[in-house]
Amino acid sequence: MKVIALEGPSYAGKSTAIAHLRQQGIEDRAFVSDCYVDHITPGQDIPPVRTASAAAQLAAFETFMSIEGVRVRRALASAKPVVLLDRSVDTLLTHAHALDALFGFDVHHQLRDRLQQLPFLRPDHTLYLDVPAELLSLRRKAAGHTAAESDYFLHEPGFLDQTRDYFVSETHQLVSRKVTVLAADATPPEVAHRVEALITSWKR
Repeated sequence: MKVIALEGPSYAGKSTAIAHLRQQGIEDRAFVSDCYVDHITPGQDIPPVRTASAAAQLAAFETFMSIEGVRVRRALASAKPVVLLDRSVDTLLTHAHALDALFGFDVHHQLRDRLQQLPFLRPDHTLYLDVPAELLSLRRKAAGHTAAESDYFLHEPGFLDQTRDYFVSETHQLVSRKVTVLAADATPPEVAHRVEALITSWKR
């Protein structure tokens, strides 16, 4: 089983690219799993993106890793040769790294240790959508989400800088075996084409 993950900041286009792939019939050949928050059941609290303490950050990790366990079981049950993820465990570690840097929680190393005790999907190849803050803001505004939530922590400069550095600087130990950074102007069809190309290369 080969695992592909799409990563990048909120509004980078990950879910849109996956929707395009679904329209092209990707689920005939691959198990596709949506982003962690899309697995939260109605009535269940979604952990805040800006946790207030180290304990809250650890609790959020456990919540999302319970979802990761479901992803693992469903991927194995599908028996499909390829798994496509909208975000992977690298998202969880990257988020913790950013909050450590911004607020001094010092939990990232604890989460890496805890990860080894839990089932998870390790991406063979991650495609990181490297979209600048200005374009992210425009996309969020176009989606009509700025009025309801004017302050959006996931687009704050410090958070974006820390998370981007984690994926693109090559100084951090990612779970993914390989990361390819895609330019900001990569359209959903182009991202989908890169996914298809990876799947084709693995069949050879």
